[in-house]
Amino acid sequence: MTKAKSNLQIDSARLWGDIFETAKFGGTPKGGVRRLTLGPEDKQVRDWFRTACEKAGCEVSVDALGTMFAIRRGRDMSKPPIGIGSHLDTQPTGGKFDGILGTLAALEVVRAMNDAGIETEVPICVCNWTNEEGSRYAPAMMASAAYAGEYTTEDILSRKDADGITVAAALDTISYRGADAVGKQKFSAFVELHIEQGPLLEAEHKTIGVVDRGQGIIWYDGTISGFASHAGTTPMPLRKDALAAFSEVVLAVEKLARDHGPHAVGTIGEVKIDNPSRNVIPGDLAFSAEFRSPESATLDALHEGLQKAVAKIAARRKVTINLEKIWRKEPTVFDTRLVDAVANATQELGYSNRRITSGAGHDACNLATVMPAAMIFVPCKDGISHNELEDATQADCTAGANVLLHTVLALAGVASEAKAGG
Repeated sequence: MTKAKSNLQIDSARLWGDIFETAKFGGTPKGGVRRLTLGPEDKQVRDWFRTACEKAGCEVSVDALGTMFAIRRGRDMSKPPIGIGSHLDTQPTGGKFDGILGTLAALEVVRAMNDAGIETEVPICVCNWTNEEGSRYAPAMMASAAYAGEYTTEDILSRKDADGITVAAALDTISYRGADAVGKQKFSAFVELHIEQGPLLEAEHKTIGVVDRGQGIIWYDGTISGFASHAGTTPMPLRKDALAAFSEVVLAVEKLARDHGPHAVGTIGEVKIDNPSRNVIPGDLAFSAEFRSPESATLDALHEGLQKAVAKIAARRKVTINLEKIWRKEPTVFDTRLVDAVANATQELGYSNRRITSGAGHDACNLATVMPAAMIFVPCKDGISHNELEDATQADCTAGANVLLHTVLALAGVASEAKAGG
């Protein structure tokens, strides 16, 4: 590594300022961000991002699912770019850092190279992937999944939110349905910076997580049909209580995850009782469930165990339980060469670090199925994410962005450098 490269740092104050500037788009009274994908606040941050990328000298394009690609030219434009970035949408009670850090840090990498007068051999592409969160539209990470060939563009465009608005209509409303076909933009590799969304780095006082694996995920949609009847006149032995049956499903999911621990987790995230009333025994409800594990065989066992548990609960409670597996994402093993590049950059910069498995799903996990990919984690306070209390320090965000910068320099190659960064 040359002296100019080894001294090169991102502008910490500029990155930190961008994080708080973009937090205004959908900012909540509690200090979080509510920026659902393809809504008006998403349009605001997309417009800001487009302008910022263009000011940094990038050429911005948008594909048919609204994913944004900002190209910084390299010496050899015949070579596919190194992709960097994440997403700008949030959960309904989201924070300032989940996804946003990775996207803005990618932009800051470009700016730092510009400031230092560095030309890379290979071009760089800063990405904002559409609907990573999956809070408005299912599946999560839908644009990167379509890019990886898991879904067709037409399938994703036809998906509807809770109000019946299709992805296509939402894209058109905010004017972000691009002309480029999904997959037109090619990459030689992809690297994503993200907050850990878990407690390990903070607990171990590590600055950087070198991510070598990502957990697999199974998502379910379920319904329970019992019989709605009077809460005061129906004897307990005669009840077909959908909510009581559901409580057993919740405990079954929890027990399965615990039994297959420590490398498994299970969650019931949503439940909705049809026509709820204080003095009516719940007759029908709908719910969601998920399992995650870094091992495919464990996912298989969790799935089989849940099917058996649900059948027993339904028979015992005299209700009908329908459980539909709507999505399965296999565990990710990130590219060894790219993981080593992240580790080398981390060590050269002198940051404390550890190898780590991603508990959450990320766009990089989808992209890893069709190209070399890797991830960089930084700590978040108390491991909290998908919550308005989500927080991270400026120093850790800066460290992660510096590791991203030097990883990209190692992968893209330096064709020329006008001056040392500072």
